Amino acid sequence: MTLIADSAIDTLWYTRCPVPTASGLANSLGWLDRTATESGVRFGVLQDAGPELAVRHFDHHLSGLIREGGNVPALAARASGSPTRLIGLTWIDEAQAILVRGDSDIREAGLLAGARIGIPAWAADQARSFPRAMALHGFASALRLGELSFADVTLVEVATTAAPEVRTASSTRNTTWGVESLLRGDVDAIYVKGARAQEVAREHGLAVAVDLDSTASLRDRVNNGTPRPITVHADLLEQRPDVVVGFLAESLRAADWAAANIDEVRAVLQTETQSGPEGVVAAYGENFHTGLHLSLSDERVDLLGVQKQFLYAHGFLAADFDLQSWVAHEPLEQARALVAAQKDTLK
Repeated sequence: MTLIADSAIDTLWYTRCPVPTASGLANSLGWLDRTATESGVRFGVLQDAGPELAVRHFDHHLSGLIREGGNVPALAARASGSPTRLIGLTWIDEAQAILVRGDSDIREAGLLAGARIGIPAWAADQARSFPRAMALHGFASALRLGELSFADVTLVEVATTAAPEVRTASSTRNTTWGVESLLRGDVDAIYVKGARAQEVAREHGLAVAVDLDSTASLRDRVNNGTPRPITVHADLLEQRPDVVVGFLAESLRAADWAAANIDEVRAVLQTETQSGPEGVVAAYGENFHTGLHLSLSDERVDLLGVQKQFLYAHGFLAADFDLQSWVAHEPLEQARALVAAQKDTLK
């Protein structure tokens, strides 16, 4: 694979998934462009670029790139040797559930025994196979809640019409994998998450068999988006740490702004998720906007470790790697200090 590297980085590239993120809000507010300009570099968004660059959302082989998105591609890229560092983690619950048809008798985890569960097929590579990874881990959690295992169900591979790609401005609505198979009766249950999934469930009269967000243990809610990492190409961190710190500072400010501007945040999310207002509320609840702040706490890093080991055990990672050595604490610490100092000057 060709590594796109510049002798001198002149562009801050940013990519994110269509979910609630402080960096996504900072981008929508124009703050990321502002901090890049102030640092003397250009600013680009992969979602607005062509397909040649858009693929870097998954492999992170772009030296000026910062990515906030699902942890499956981020972990898969690192396991394959992509030179990245982990600089932040967020945790936003996003309506993870096991859905069944409306006429199904399955209404709790224990009743999944004997069910045919839909698992998306492998994509072209491990990073793009995140729909499969999400479904497997979602069902693993649901089965554990019902004191069951994969030995108690039948896994049915669900074909996907196309390999998942980074969403661009011209993309259609997000795909909820397995809905057609569920409606045809080929499977008895599927895993879904997010705003669009909530709308799909209502449109087709599907029922929630297991609400994974209602579980008390965060371990049972670990999946592709929980926790969600921010990763940076090591070249950018080494050559322009000021740009990385500035990016994180704007994300912290956006998290502060979000806590006091719920209506504006929901308007941004409707565009990001390509869902209506009801889907956003159903997926993320009433108070998600107060919890967008970044952290590298021991708890969040440990929860990411749970996901890493699950992915490695199920073949989604090319190799295992040391999680602690991947973490770079200094940029977030410096960003927090920068934001605090600027707040002090305004008092």
